Amino acid sequence: MKIDTATKMDYLKLIEIWEASVRATHDFLSEENIQTLKPLILEHYFDAVGLRVAKDDYNEIVGFIGVADQNIEMLFISPVHRKKGIGSVLLKNAIATQGATKIDVNEQNPDAVAFYKHLGFSQVGRSPLDGQGNPFPLLHMELKKNKKGSL
Repeated sequence: MKIDTATKMDYLKLIEIWEASVRATHDFLSEENIQTLKPLILEHYFDAVGLRVAKDDYNEIVGFIGVADQNIEMLFISPVHRKKGIGSVLLKNAIATQGATKIDVNEQNPDAVAFYKHLGFSQVGRSPLDGQGNPFPLLHMELKKNKKGSL
């Protein structure tokens, strides 16, 4: 697997991965929620983050991560490639190369919460609404520091 910086030419593939992943993991979102978010992500959110993509042996994008101001804003893996370590590789790369130390996770996505906890993040807060003001609670998580004060 290879990690590359995403380009605008990758955006259509990324939004396909996003939608397939959201449909597989975010069952609390309605069709209206998905259709409202999709153009915002494609036209605004991708440009607002440092995007990295994971490519398989055939140079196909199988997942991506977006980081802004040390915050992981998005991490999505193609459903057929989930649970193969791709998310871990992307996350560890974002920590090492983009200084990622924080994430907001939908409380209603317990697999994601468990994933981040497994990789060293702990909950430091909670908001009852998501970034769009919808009643989808967010858990604020940060990468735990070791006893010496480093990550």
